[in-house]
Order: sequence, then structure tokens, then C-alpha cells
Amino acid sequence: MDLIAQIRDKMTSERLMFVYRGVITNENSMPLLMLIEKEMENSEFGSVGRKRLFTFVLESLQNVTRHSDNTKLADMSMVVYSKANGGYTVTTGNVIPAANIRDLRSRLNEINNLDISEIRSVYRQMLANSELSSKGGAGLGLIEMAKMTGNKLDYDFIDLDDDNSYFILSKTVDKEGMGFHSGKGQKAFTGNAAFNLERLMSANQIYLMWSGHITSDVGKEVLSFTETKLTEADIESDVRRRVFSILVEILENVAKHGAGREESRNFGMPVMLLRYENNTYIISTGNLISNEKIGKLRAKLDKINSLDKDGLKELFKKALYRQTGTTESTGNMGLIDMARKSGQTLDYHFEKVNESYSYYTLEVRIEDRII
Repeated sequence: MDLIAQIRDKMTSERLMFVYRGVITNENSMPLLMLIEKEMENSEFGSVGRKRLFTFVLESLQNVTRHSDNTKLADMSMVVYSKANGGYTVTTGNVIPAANIRDLRSRLNEINNLDISEIRSVYRQMLANSELSSKGGAGLGLIEMAKMTGNKLDYDFIDLDDDNSYFILSKTVDKEGMGFHSGKGQKAFTGNAAFNLERLMSANQIYLMWSGHITSDVGKEVLSFTETKLTEADIESDVRRRVFSILVEILENVAKHGAGREESRNFGMPVMLLRYENNTYIISTGNLISNEKIGKLRAKLDKINSLDKDGLKELFKKALYRQTGTTESTGNMGLIDMARKSGQTLDYHFEKVNESYSYYTLEVRIEDRII
């Protein structure tokens, strides 16, 4: 549970909302885009701002797929969506051959030295001449990103070894989707924070982190993305069903026990982590909970954890028979079902925040095998 606390603190301090680390494909790009779009719908973005940022994210993901030449290191690719003063930041990272840095840096500097009217002129010229790079339009994509946001593209290269470098591309936009640099002096951009985040996720085998209120729309997109990832990984259908079903239940558990938006902003935002470690899928969530709910919830969890497979089956039947349609009765069934389908105990922890609230973390492990 220490990891969840560490990630929660990091996401809060760096204002991270969504982070994915792993191979980015044409198939999983759409669920990633939809996840960010649903989050944008809950923000102060206007329709024009959402369109501009959506286009920027789309081009960023395509840029990653174009430049991720080293398939062995493709799982180091990353997309980050975070809050900034006066707007939001989108950052991507991926491994590229060190030999490609010179040309890419030259291209980015060339774009960053143009004003908005020059960017539009170059963009029109490239379209008219069908001037595409050997990467199938990477140069046009960078121009498109600069044109949509009307500002310079932040970037950095971090050496990995003699042959490879980590390429980080970032952009902060306001609610109208226009790019800007926050703070006076406009310090030179550095990708160290993004690279350190990638290293943290790699060390703990995390492929998805989310911080914020998980609405029904966001939950659907998380499920859609997870289904795509499991399908791409060629996981046994029985394991896919169990992971998917448990994810549904654990998201409902967060919604059921979570505190209000204002309280969460003040004392602890909801967090979700998806990991794959030692042939085991690990789903972890954390959310603020009223101290008044803890006694009953702890008793339910301890009861569930004390039972074997047959005992859980019998308890589930009783809960099904007693089901009234209330959130409490359906919530009981959800916890029992998570234990049954995972074949593991439910790890939980309550960390007292103040006299009214505690931070409730729940972790479920699903082994990559048929049970």
C-alpha cells in the first residue's frame, strides 16, 4: 500500500491526471484519446479548446508511433495529461535512435523559430506539395501541432546509451487550446520530470495511472482501453474476463465509497493504478472515505478475506438472495465477486486524514492463469 501513497503524493504534487506507459499502437490510441476527451469534458475547456487539444494529442500519439523505431524499447513510450497554472499540459515520451536526434532537433528548432503566420504558410505549402518525411508525415504532424496551439513546441532528449535517446515532446495550453509558457523568464524546458516518471512506472510495472473523479463516462473508457490492452497482449480469454469484471467492480467500489469533489480536492483525490508484475495483474485504487463508513466496510472485507472458495460462493448466494437494489447490497456483492474471481484476498488499508475522513486503498491481484 506504500506504493499507492507514493503515487498519490506524486500525482498530487505534479498535478498529474492521467499517465500511460507502454507500447502505443493504432488500436490503443483511440481509447487513450477518448479517455482524455472525457476528462476534457469535465474541465473548463470550451468546444474550440477541446478540439485543439484533441488534435494535439492525436498528432502527439501518431508522432510516438512514427518515431518509436526500437521495438525492444517501445514499452517505454508514455503519454501524460496534467494540470498547469491556467491550463493543461500534454507530454509524450518515446525511445528514438540517437542518430535521428540531429535531424529532429533541427526540424523542431526550425518550427519554433516561425511565427504563427509563417507556420500556417509552411503548413499550406507542405500540403500543396505533399511534402512528407520518410516517417510518413512526421514533419507535417509537428507543423500541425504548432499551428493548432499557436506556440512553440517544448522538447528534450535524454541519453539512454550510445544508440538510443528518450525523446520528450510537451505542450501547455489554456482553456481555448492555445499554447503558452507559464511563469516569468520562460525557463528552458527540461524533460527530467517526465523521464523520472517513466522510470518510476517501469520500476513498479505500472502501465496506467489515473487521478480524478471517475465518472461513468471515464470508467467506460478505462474499461475500453483495458480490453484493448488485454486483447493485444493475447491473454487467455478466461483471464481477460476476470480482469475486466474485477475492474468494473473496483471502479464501482470507488464511486460507492468516494467522498464529494470538494472534500477530495482538499484531502485526497481518487487514484487508480493498473500493473502487471510477475504474471499477475494488480488493480489498485485509493479514495477518500467518511470515517463513519469504515467500521462496516472493514467488517465486510475481513469476513470476505476469512473465507475459502466454497465459503465465498455461499456468501455470494446469500448476498444475491438478500439483494435489494440498494448501493449497499450491490456493493457487498461486488466485493465478494472480486475475491471469488481473483482467487486472492482483498488487500486494504485506511489512513486517517482528519476526524471526518480517511483515505481508503484497495488492491486486487489476478494471476495470469486459469482458475
